[in-house]
Amino acid sequence: MTSEVLSTDEKARPEVVDSPRRVPLSRGLSTKLLLLTIVFVLLAEILIFLPWIASYRVSWLKERLGTAAAVSIVLLQGEANSLSHTAQNDVLMAIGAKAIAVRDGGVSRLLVVADMPPQVDEHIDIANVGLVNGMTGALETLFFGGNRMLRVFGPVGDSDKEFELIMPDRSLRNAMLRYSRNVAVVSLLISLFTAMLVYAAIDLIMIGPIRTMTRSILSFSEAPDDPGRIIRPGDRADEIGVAERELSQMQERLQKMLTEQKHLADLGLAVSKINHDMRNILASAQLMSDRLRQVKDPTVQSFAPKLLRALDRAVAYSEGVLAYGRAQEPAPSRRRLRLRQLVDDVHGLLDIEEGIEFINAVEHAFEVDADSDQLFRVLTNLCRNAVQAMAADKESAVVRRLAVSAERLGSVSRIVVTDTGPGLPPKARENLFAAFRGSARSGGTGLGLAIAYELIRAHGGTVELVESIGGRTVFAVTIPDQPVRLDQARGSLRRPA
Repeated sequence: MTSEVLSTDEKARPEVVDSPRRVPLSRGLSTKLLLLTIVFVLLAEILIFLPWIASYRVSWLKERLGTAAAVSIVLLQGEANSLSHTAQNDVLMAIGAKAIAVRDGGVSRLLVVADMPPQVDEHIDIANVGLVNGMTGALETLFFGGNRMLRVFGPVGDSDKEFELIMPDRSLRNAMLRYSRNVAVVSLLISLFTAMLVYAAIDLIMIGPIRTMTRSILSFSEAPDDPGRIIRPGDRADEIGVAERELSQMQERLQKMLTEQKHLADLGLAVSKINHDMRNILASAQLMSDRLRQVKDPTVQSFAPKLLRALDRAVAYSEGVLAYGRAQEPAPSRRRLRLRQLVDDVHGLLDIEEGIEFINAVEHAFEVDADSDQLFRVLTNLCRNAVQAMAADKESAVVRRLAVSAERLGSVSRIVVTDTGPGLPPKARENLFAAFRGSARSGGTGLGLAIAYELIRAHGGTVELVESIGGRTVFAVTIPDQPVRLDQARGSLRRPA
């Protein structure tokens, strides 16, 4: 059985492509984080660079205009025309200008001129350069400058005169390029330094713990049955600490689940091996019991029915184990059932010893929408558990009663199984519907409740423990009716004549 299940699972399982166990450094989170930090810092430096370069351009022009103003004041005190042509060229060359003029009282006066250009490409009012205009002009000088002619004008200091300077932008562009290069080098150094600091901090706070969790996951996947492979969470209170604790709990649960699955697989293998021999033994026992029924001895006749019921219980238990070992129960074939008759059939199958009272409190007309065989198995398991629990108490004065009742709440049927047994121990209540862990008695397997839970869940219902104290244990089985399809309901209705 187990080998067939394994082979089926292997066929159904999609092909898994082996992934590398170790992530290369070039694709690791640390490298990506370092590169992204450098890129983001450089982007921030670029955004800062634009107002910086615009401010540098304005400062450079103000400095040149200030120098031209100083020369103009000296020339105004003397005679500008007294300067020779060579001296004028020396003055203009010193400040890199073509001409210097001054406006005083609305009168403009050309002080020094060497070679008046035919046209001016840009007029710059040094006192009214805005942020946007300054950045636009700086970008034009950087990318399109070198051969453009500028007219720079404006007041200088507290002077009431306005000075004017006509000059090419070649020297300005060269100065701006040197400034940009220096800013780029500094920005790159800042980005590298910042990236290293951010990397060190995040590696300590986040990447390191994530790397530890990754190694724990890989190590746990290699040997999930080894308790030493479970991660040991720290005492951090942030998201990483929560992830470590959840991973540790998940690995512990998975380890327990794998252990239980291994036990189930071993059980299935053992049952598959002994199933053939068990059938032969039970067949021989049934044949002998049939012959015993033909014996007229009253003593034999009194023990023969009990022997038959014992054999039936052995067969039912074996079938229950095999049914639970199957990958899936068949889908329920639901019909309208008379529940009282089904409960009577369950009563007839139970081996109820003397002193235990069975009460079928289901009304004669009560109907339930369920699979007959599956509901019979559910009620048999619940009632057998109750009978076995009460049979352990041999005191004659103790009331031992098992009652089955039912009620309907709208479209939901609720079946209640009540016994006066000793109640379920705490361990059984914690693992109530878990196979091999939810048994309430020594030597039990807990398969009965696990099977009942699975069958009722297939009906869309629930099995729950309502109450369990000394002297009263109540289980409730809730089964909703099947939903009615609208097209079928319309077809079943007859139109009035």
